Amino acid sequence: MNEDRVALQKLVTTIGEKCRMCYTCVRECPAKAIQIIDGQAKVIETRCIGCGNCVTVCSQNAKQIQSGIEDAEALLAGPAPVAAIVAPSYPAEFDDVGAAALVAALRRLGFAGVHEVAFGADLVARAYARLLLEDDGRYIATTCPAVVSYVRKYHPELLDRLAPIVSPMIAVARALHATYGPGLKLVFVGPCIAKKGEAQYEQFEGEVDAVLTYGELRTLLEQRGLDLAAFAAADDDFDPPRGSLGGLFPITRGLLQAAGLTEDLLRGDIVSADGRENLVDAIVEFKTGETEARLLDILCCEGCIMGPGYSEPEPVFKRRSDVSREARARRATFDEEAWEAAMRAYDTVDLRRTFTAYDQRFDHVPDPEELREILARMNKFTPEDELDCGACGYETCRDHAVAISQGLAEVEMCLPYSVEELRKTVEELRESHRSLESTKEALVKSEKLASMGQLAAGIAHEVNNPLGILLLHANLLLEDCEQQSGDHEDLELIVNQANRCKRIISGLLNFARQSRVVRQPTDLGALVAEVLRTVPAEEGVEIAVDDRLEDPTAEIDADQIVQVLVNLVTNAQQAMPDGGRITVTLEDTEDEISFSVADTGHGIAEEHFDKLFSPFFTTKQVGKGTGLGLAVTHGIVKMHRGQISVESNADPERGPTFTTFKIVLPRRESGVSVPVSLQGIDGGAEA
Repeated sequence: MNEDRVALQKLVTTIGEKCRMCYTCVRECPAKAIQIIDGQAKVIETRCIGCGNCVTVCSQNAKQIQSGIEDAEALLAGPAPVAAIVAPSYPAEFDDVGAAALVAALRRLGFAGVHEVAFGADLVARAYARLLLEDDGRYIATTCPAVVSYVRKYHPELLDRLAPIVSPMIAVARALHATYGPGLKLVFVGPCIAKKGEAQYEQFEGEVDAVLTYGELRTLLEQRGLDLAAFAAADDDFDPPRGSLGGLFPITRGLLQAAGLTEDLLRGDIVSADGRENLVDAIVEFKTGETEARLLDILCCEGCIMGPGYSEPEPVFKRRSDVSREARARRATFDEEAWEAAMRAYDTVDLRRTFTAYDQRFDHVPDPEELREILARMNKFTPEDELDCGACGYETCRDHAVAISQGLAEVEMCLPYSVEELRKTVEELRESHRSLESTKEALVKSEKLASMGQLAAGIAHEVNNPLGILLLHANLLLEDCEQQSGDHEDLELIVNQANRCKRIISGLLNFARQSRVVRQPTDLGALVAEVLRTVPAEEGVEIAVDDRLEDPTAEIDADQIVQVLVNLVTNAQQAMPDGGRITVTLEDTEDEISFSVADTGHGIAEEHFDKLFSPFFTTKQVGKGTGLGLAVTHGIVKMHRGQISVESNADPERGPTFTTFKIVLPRRESGVSVPVSLQGIDGGAEA
């Protein structure tokens, strides 16, 4: 059969709920067969070469290997005899019990025979020695199925450079079928995931029927209630044919030693390499001719002793030592003559194989403009922005951009990008939190003001009528009373205090009433001048106007703004009992107009700022103020959709004392004027 196609299968899948977006599997996959979708790592089966690096490096155990347990169980339960063929790396997994216990346990599971793949490795080693002796071509060793898959998918132009020799697994399978017939079913036991794919190649149909990793074998034994330790006293041994130096195949350069070949650094005709990075580089350098090696002996893992199918993690040198120790022990009692006879007996076994391309290279290669656009989406606008940190799983930012263009990666995989986006999100949340806190505070104050407004309206209504009667009769009595009379002074006091009550009630009504802003084009400069003419400066107080207006006209409610100006100027004069200077500054922009009233008075203490616009709050002496002026002022400004702010210093040690109130109003009405209740105005200071 000259086909070499494997049916599409998911050798490795991702358990979504365990995947934590670390992108380690992306970084460790030599074939870049990991696609990130919504932060989840998906293995693309057509691109996967079965190396299992992603399984080995996943700290969350989010990668799941295609199980061979069900297939093995079905074979053992069937009518045909089943034999186990065990990879020569077994000492690295079962060093705690030894070969005899392993063989005995496999027989207890129901295997009719237990054979060493090491013998198949011996056959393969001899085939490589002959190939290099009889052919002066340059070849890539094909003992590792992951390497074969990598070349077929990503360097199909090198297919004719793949050594046309089967792997040790297929070699021993063909040898056993030559002895026991095609009816013998075989189950391979080893550390390699790629063997699961190799066993399903169409040209190897009927060679190996199931593949178990070492971890799966332990699971199967546990399911059957078998404890390996219980077989420690067994004296079972592998069935013939026995392996020799093929037992070193799991170790890097094991093929060379078994074949009697030497990696001569001076000649450079044989080069050995292993591992993910060396695989990619070695294949590229072999293709470009940068290495003159006649044989590139390469393993995808750091030797088969570091395959992904082991049940427990162990250091590479311990596993190497375990395999070497077992090989030495077996060589001590090795029957060389029997081995030679077996090698001669199986000399006619066909170890040839063929290869066909299964090209998985992307047709789309992004042009520089597309790369720039993708990099810009990752906030990388200059070469200095390309940190090449590798956190995304790709070596460079440009490699990441290429993967994005090919649908393998996402922008969010870039750690600096994600950190910057997270920083922006945190800042937005912080700003939102501040806004919510401000809104919450405003709502609380609005509720207080609304309640106070209702109370004020009720008091004004109930008190105004009897107060009017009281004031009327007090004035009548005052007119009839002679000035020299002792009662005249008392009546004057009654009238003055009654008028004060009237003013308080008037302020309450202003605070509590429903109001509408009636906007009309108004010259703010002229309006300020008119107000200052009606509010005379007290003794020792100087009032100045700093008019910086370019366009003094604004759509405002003149009567209400007059009330604001009167309140602020009056408060400023009362803050300077010993005299001082008041400066009214007028400024504008295209869309806003503003005025500020600054005084050189005693300032406002910091502890009073939160209550500054609250009704009835005042620091003036009893009888000097109602505490409603700033509350009404604040409400008028808010009804104009404007802003009021205050700056003040009351501590002479920190500099001159002062207070400045600034009002900023929109120059034009932005929408339909609607009634706004002063009861619902936020009473908080906006410093």
